[in-house]
Amino acid sequence: MTKHKAGSSLTAKHNRKAPPLAKGDVNTNPADISFWSLIAEDFRANGSSLWAQGFWVIFTHRFGNWRMDVKPKILRLPLTVIYRIIHKLNQIVCGIQLDYSVPVGRRVHLLHFGGMLLGPRSIGNDVVLKQNTTLGSSDEGDVNARPVIEDHVEIGPGAVIVGDITIGHHSKIGPNAVVITDIPPYSVAFGVPARVIMKTQKDKGEIAV
Repeated sequence: MTKHKAGSSLTAKHNRKAPPLAKGDVNTNPADISFWSLIAEDFRANGSSLWAQGFWVIFTHRFGNWRMDVKPKILRLPLTVIYRIIHKLNQIVCGIQLDYSVPVGRRVHLLHFGGMLLGPRSIGNDVVLKQNTTLGSSDEGDVNARPVIEDHVEIGPGAVIVGDITIGHHSKIGPNAVVITDIPPYSVAFGVPARVIMKTQKDKGEIAV
């Protein structure tokens, strides 16, 4: 692709409205594993510790989705009240906000305490997020413009990832990076704004670019 075409494509993407977000009206927990097996897997992914704040945030997220299978809505009401109380406690005590309506894959590890505002379009499998990370929208005119975090992504402390963008699988986002454009798979990105400084190949280490 020529530089002109790449620039035109980027402009077109930012000029269009992002598609709607998940409504939160269905259970979006991974369908290939039972609820309690999923919780056990989340427990192991978050250090097998009941003191890990990340585990309780993920547990609350899974519970918030599981309750959506309870029908009719009137029977679900007590579970919704419990979810909202625990969700608010997670924000106050753990310093982490992750709404149940965000689709989250398996083995997601919220590695450190505090400062996490996690409002992306979706989070894939085997993702690691560290403290003081922000995933969300940067455009008040398009609140649906939120990032997709693909599988096996590692996001460093203080990173800000905003807009209708995709962080490609097996990528690493450096500490305090501000990401406002797509990051291709197998990339290492640093800076403000972030740019790809290295490409990685699975089992072959890192390659400077």
